[in-house]
Amino acid sequence: MAFAPSSRHSRKKVDHRHAFARAGGQEREVCAVRLKKTAVMVGMMGAGKTAVGTALARILGVPFRDSDEEIVRAANRSIAEIFERDGEPFFRARETEVITRLLAGEPAILSTGGGAFLSETNRALISEQGVSVWLRADLELLWQRVRHKTTRPLLRTANPRETLRGLYEVRLPFYQQADLVVDAAPELSVEDMAQRVMQALASRPDVLERD
Repeated sequence: MAFAPSSRHSRKKVDHRHAFARAGGQEREVCAVRLKKTAVMVGMMGAGKTAVGTALARILGVPFRDSDEEIVRAANRSIAEIFERDGEPFFRARETEVITRLLAGEPAILSTGGGAFLSETNRALISEQGVSVWLRADLELLWQRVRHKTTRPLLRTANPRETLRGLYEVRLPFYQQADLVVDAAPELSVEDMAQRVMQALASRPDVLERD
């Protein structure tokens, strides 16, 4: 299967001189920044990688990418269908291909699937070419967010909550290797979390440059 670059995302140059956030329905300039390398959101399903990543990309004025969406688009099948038809090893190989390509592109915010950071190859690629940000959420918060979702193939079991717990315990040591950690909480909005990630990225001058 060939995984060509998606035509959905324009390669148009983005002006990074100004970043904006919305407060009370009004746009306000928060800082002048430039993202120097791709920030990769990692963590469990339900951690908010896509929602927070999208909001962060909007604030920074950079593209948002989602590795799962890229795989789905290239395969013309859902993640669940890929798992069922081709198996998880096939999916993971395509995942690495997509992450490699996206990291080689212009700096962006990249959301990855929950299992992507378990791969030593993926971790090395992200460390060399980007920065990993673990959106850390406790098990109860994750369960509340995913319990009604039908698009999670790994949770199609007789006891999905216990399956989630098992995944969480196995994956925790890998997520702990991330470059940056941002804690999620039920009371935090997507925008709040995006600002928290911004603050974490700002601690790395090799990642986020303030003009």
